[in-house]
Amino acid sequence: MATVWALEILLLKGHAMPLVMIDTVRGSYDETQLRTLLDAVQDAVVEAFDVPSTDRYQILTQHERFELVALDTGLGIDRSEKLVMVRVASKARAEEAKVALYRSLARTLHERVGVEGADLVVSITENGDADWSFGHGEAQFLTGAL
Repeated sequence: MATVWALEILLLKGHAMPLVMIDTVRGSYDETQLRTLLDAVQDAVVEAFDVPSTDRYQILTQHERFELVALDTGLGIDRSEKLVMVRVASKARAEEAKVALYRSLARTLHERVGVEGADLVVSITENGDADWSFGHGEAQFLTGAL
């Protein structure tokens, strides 16, 4: 029973790198800023989810302005062309870790790339062990390889 409990704590704390998808408006950031943005997102995920810094799965997609829409949801949030949407596909995380990620992303992206808080939207989608294959057509979390 202690082994199951320890495994549950590891999964809730982290140790499984999520897939991070980042969407921006084309032309809002230059190549250097985009590379810095990717690094900043990685550092925020590592900090908040306590995952190895050497695990990194990111997809950056740039859209035309009309292809990326984020209204204020009635909160009075005015967004600019600098909008950054971060989507995270991840194994289950503790609520505290998710909130820590939101704060870390906001702080890190503002400090390194100048992204204002109003221009950051984050969404986390949880999945399980059977929802991942890291290559070779295998489910490494199910086989015990990870």
